[in-house]
Amino acid sequence: MNRRILVAGLAVAVLAVAGFGAWYTFIRDDSPAAVNLEDAIAAASSATAAATAAEGATGADPASSATPLDAVTSADVATPGTWNVVGGGLSFVGYRVEEELASVGATTAVGRTEAVTGSLEFDGTAISAVNIEADVTQLESDDSRRDRQLQRQAIETNQFPTATFVLTSPIAVDEAPAEGSTLSATVQGDLTIHGVTQPVALDLEGQVVDGRLVVVGSTIVQFADFDIDPPEALAVLSVGDEAVIEMQLVFERAS
Repeated sequence: MNRRILVAGLAVAVLAVAGFGAWYTFIRDDSPAAVNLEDAIAAASSATAAATAAEGATGADPASSATPLDAVTSADVATPGTWNVVGGGLSFVGYRVEEELASVGATTAVGRTEAVTGSLEFDGTAISAVNIEADVTQLESDDSRRDRQLQRQAIETNQFPTATFVLTSPIAVDEAPAEGSTLSATVQGDLTIHGVTQPVALDLEGQVVDGRLVVVGSTIVQFADFDIDPPEALAVLSVGDEAVIEMQLVFERAS
């Protein structure tokens, strides 16, 4: 009898551990939060502080041609010129898709790539051009199996390795953006995914922080508009027919 009780107790313990493991691996919702200006600003500010500390530690030459970030003024921001996307994990492009998984339920799949390049042109009265390119072969979510499936399904990154956004209507800038003031706009552009280009309206928020322009934005796209078939897998019961395309971009004035 005691042996049976011991075996039963061990079985219950094993099932409990297995159940917790399944919950931890598949059910808990630890997807990254949607892009937001507050988090983007915090990341940019932290990076600027780290860069400034590194410059001080290495004794950077103050006569260097590069302008220190903390020395960029509102007048500099208002001067016509080119601004380039900053890498190092500060900028990313990604997707958010609702899906239904077997034995799990509804979840939000989030994938992002930090392999982003691009620039914007400011002519003194408007942002006249924006070109962004993302390497979608480097999209990463919380599950490498999902990422591998996207290589040959849905956006088929093996065949269509890049996604782009090109501004099609200038963004008027009535006055030089003050440090810390938030700018909001809905901009028009051409979005290319899966080799298909469609016009989109992108909702943006931005702020000048430590001489950098921090921008977040998102838009909803329908898979059918980009000839995308929802991915299929044994564990996937259904996938939504639309996705949120989101981006966090940090621009720095070209030296």
